[in-house]
Amino acid sequence: MSRAKSTALFLLALFLVVSAVVVIRTFTLKVRTDSVVKCSSSDADFIPLTEKRLKNFQTALRFETVSRDRHDYSRHELAQLCQFIIQAYPVLHSSPHVKHELVANYSLLYTVRGSDSSLTPYLLASHLDVVPADQSQWEAPPFSADIINDFIYARGTIDDKHGVMGILEALEYLLSNGFQARRSFYVAFGHDEEVTGLDGAYNLAETLRSRGVTKLEFISDEGLTVVHGIVPGLTKSAGLIGTAEKGQVVLKLKVKAGTGHSSMPPPENSISILAKAIHRLESNPHPSMFGYGPEGEMFEHLASDMQLPHRLVMSNLWLFRPLVSWVLSQKPATNAIVRTVTGITKFNAGIKDNVIPPEAEAIVNHRIHPAQTVQEVIDYDRYIIGDDRVEIVVKGAMEPHPIAPSGPDDFGYQVVKNSIRQVWTEAVVAPGVMIGNTDTRHYLQFTHNVYRFSPTFMYPNDTTRFHGINERISKKNYEQAINFYHHLILNANEAGLSPSHKHSEL
Repeated sequence: MSRAKSTALFLLALFLVVSAVVVIRTFTLKVRTDSVVKCSSSDADFIPLTEKRLKNFQTALRFETVSRDRHDYSRHELAQLCQFIIQAYPVLHSSPHVKHELVANYSLLYTVRGSDSSLTPYLLASHLDVVPADQSQWEAPPFSADIINDFIYARGTIDDKHGVMGILEALEYLLSNGFQARRSFYVAFGHDEEVTGLDGAYNLAETLRSRGVTKLEFISDEGLTVVHGIVPGLTKSAGLIGTAEKGQVVLKLKVKAGTGHSSMPPPENSISILAKAIHRLESNPHPSMFGYGPEGEMFEHLASDMQLPHRLVMSNLWLFRPLVSWVLSQKPATNAIVRTVTGITKFNAGIKDNVIPPEAEAIVNHRIHPAQTVQEVIDYDRYIIGDDRVEIVVKGAMEPHPIAPSGPDDFGYQVVKNSIRQVWTEAVVAPGVMIGNTDTRHYLQFTHNVYRFSPTFMYPNDTTRFHGINERISKKNYEQAINFYHHLILNANEAGLSPSHKHSEL
């Protein structure tokens, strides 16, 4: 047999084997999905959105608890909101099983004592503050909490007062119905999350540490959400749980060069040298890390519910990873998932129209993929710039958060996942990466099992409402949020994983 024929037969056999593996994986790849028993919204454990619960939410939204900068937030409004919360939930604040306290003047900490001290406690986190809002383009004033077509319009409806009030409503309901926790847990509401949480979450964490808390089973905080029509090839809704946060490093690039009059310019000056450096950074993005963080796992979790050909591709990332990475890199929103991104946010140079500037500065903001480190990002920038005249100064840095486990036996992940499925019965749940940052960093000393999920529901045109114009939540969605936290508390109360039930008529 000739060598050419042998090679052809080998390639054919290889093709057939690869094709067989692709087809088999396409139709057999599955992830753990617990069997669940359906129940209806008329069941005793369903919490309806009564007029009182709706009014409590609207009242909380009307407090203008705006954070503008570090240590610069609306102290009077925060104090008023804390007072309202204490008055609105009398059972919670008088329960012998619950200790509540004010931390750093404006943050709230609740300790719910469990009966079984052998079970490691967990933490529910949210925050009281909101970002500023320009009311000029809103359909309703941003702190009015007006209802238009069954949607509540207000800053904080999505980020993140639905979380605060949803947890409080669930706790008030449970305690009113004789709930006694088996597993202890904490509820922490920071007051300056939007400006890094240095006053709120930091002091909440320090309070826990001073009480001897060294370990938490898991943390549930705000994060990704339930989306519909956003994931290509998926006709079902997707409930995405952030199992990691991207890091961040802010760099100052500085160039000092000779000055002089514009009538006799040198071949290069500080502006042109710095401009070339920035051009190199933008033309040579950081390498794709697709598959080395939660993003690859996300697509594998969703794959079995996708339509062809997406199902075939996502079930076989071992083969199609470069293709998927390239496709995701073509749009800013998905490019941010697969790599460390580079944003040029400031450029300062020049003192007079006819004077060559002696120096130039630019600010570069990197959001770091969980598979990279701050130092790796800096080293890559220095290599790409390749010019010793460009000084790189680190203004601020935060490493990416550790990736929380999301396997079939990971208690925290499965508790959050099953709680989502109890409320959004047809949703496919998967891990994902948070491209923004929260104040959860202050709690990482207690656990790396941090699950970032906000029980909100979004279509593609809703994503711009986050920190944007016409932030809103439907009354139905807020009811879902309350029930999500209700079941999260019940599911986490177990000693281990157990089958859960789900609502089908929310």
